[in-house]
Amino acid sequence: MKQLYPLKFKPQYMDKIWGGQKINTILNKDFGNLPNCGESWEISGVQDHVSVVADGHLAGNTLEELIEIYMGELVGDQVYEKFGVEFPLLIKFIDANDDLSIQVHPDDEMSKQRHQAFGKTEMWYVMQADAGSKLNAGFNQQVDKEKYLQKLESNELTDILNFEEVQEGDVFFIPAGRVHAIGKGILLAEIQQTSDVTYRIYDYDRKDDKGNTRELHTELALDAIDFTLLDEYKSNYEATTNESCEIVKCNYFTTSLLKVDQKIERDFVKVDSFIIYICLDGELDVEYDDGSISVKKGETILVPASMDSFFLNPKNSEVKLLEVHL
Repeated sequence: MKQLYPLKFKPQYMDKIWGGQKINTILNKDFGNLPNCGESWEISGVQDHVSVVADGHLAGNTLEELIEIYMGELVGDQVYEKFGVEFPLLIKFIDANDDLSIQVHPDDEMSKQRHQAFGKTEMWYVMQADAGSKLNAGFNQQVDKEKYLQKLESNELTDILNFEEVQEGDVFFIPAGRVHAIGKGILLAEIQQTSDVTYRIYDYDRKDDKGNTRELHTELALDAIDFTLLDEYKSNYEATTNESCEIVKCNYFTTSLLKVDQKIERDFVKVDSFIIYICLDGELDVEYDDGSISVKKGETILVPASMDSFFLNPKNSEVKLLEVHL
């Protein structure tokens, strides 16, 4: 059996009505002949969109095929026992050149009952935002189902939603049930459960190139929404260079921010999971027993669970990474 190594996958580029050019101009990713690109799926186990290895002696193999062969050696024993050959996370970059629809995701229980699928809890890390760009997370006042439906039917839904102006480095955790939307002018990295179940609540009455409005899921969404009002929706953290800074920890993933300006060792002997690195800025080498692999801004890499320790060695300047595991 061929030996595992840190894996890069071929990005899958998604043409979206609201997409733009930043995945090319800022992340230096070539999305070919698409008129615009709304999403770059970096690592995916979603059926019909399963990632394919880009390089090395395992190039051409799908992520699902590798899990079938390597099992816990690739994803971690506990992860394999729970999810089998289905990879539990979807990693993507999102470029919103226009406001995305207001939406909500069901939790595991509801999604299993309705769609035979996992729910969708996710998080956002803002990589770049145009001046004045805003996103929606939750409500700005106490709301019940009756008031929500009243505002929705009177086309005043945005009046009760919490919109926040954002900048690079802002983090938002979006558990299943939280109403949310990415606003125009924002480029972000998204980590989410492997699920493509979305309930669209409101879409600004937009029409596609054929004059059709997009489907809304009013009734499905109503049961999924968590109407809890929070004092704050943005995640607070303080990052220290060359130390892992945990920014989101939930039942589905743990994500840390890692700023590196010197060679450091990462030790995951006690973590029974794969490790994902999303490079937000700079370039570095991931050095392991049998070699090294370069990762630069806009690239994502999966380090097998069997690789307990390795080194991160930045090239020239400081490197900024998101570090993700279960």
